[in-house]
Amino acid sequence: MAVIKHASREVICKIVYYGPGRSGKTTNIKYIYSKIPKSRKTELISLATKQDRTLFFDFLPIELGNFRGFKARLQVYTVPGQVYYDSTRKLVLQGADGIVFIADSQEDRLGDNLWSWDNLLENLKEFNVDINEIPIILEYNKRDLSNITPIEEFDNRLNHTGFPSFPATATKGMGVIKVFKAVGISVLKKVKRNLGV
Repeated sequence: MAVIKHASREVICKIVYYGPGRSGKTTNIKYIYSKIPKSRKTELISLATKQDRTLFFDFLPIELGNFRGFKARLQVYTVPGQVYYDSTRKLVLQGADGIVFIADSQEDRLGDNLWSWDNLLENLKEFNVDINEIPIILEYNKRDLSNITPIEEFDNRLNHTGFPSFPATATKGMGVIKVFKAVGISVLKKVKRNLGV
């Protein structure tokens, strides 16, 4: 839930990038970071292994400026996708205001995508979060590769709930900003309703 500080007129929102290992979560965050003006961001904090896989999380705070008389900030996190880091995923997911699920489009990763999606839904349920009450955007990443899962199959097997979804190639920046804007706008609309404006 967004932190609304009335005394200091601040709103802090948390967006979490979720998905299986090596699906492109960190690549998304790094691309977003590269496109934000220096005056609007602080240092990107990334904890990774020698194999360049995210071990705990990436954290990217972004200043959005004035929002309905409040200074708005987005805190963007990624979770580790590896199966054995579920407790860390839960910790990072807790209190999220919006979620971007990054699916790996390679056909042989469909099982990993389905497992990770089910894991997300289980963890949200554990936090008593209704998936219809939190902005969720799906990104079908790595669309530039061969042997990819058709978008229709993703929609049928992964996104049968009908959340907004976008194709992407994070290594080239394709679709990354569109996805980020979609989740950011959805989160801020919800904050706006909570502020009663």
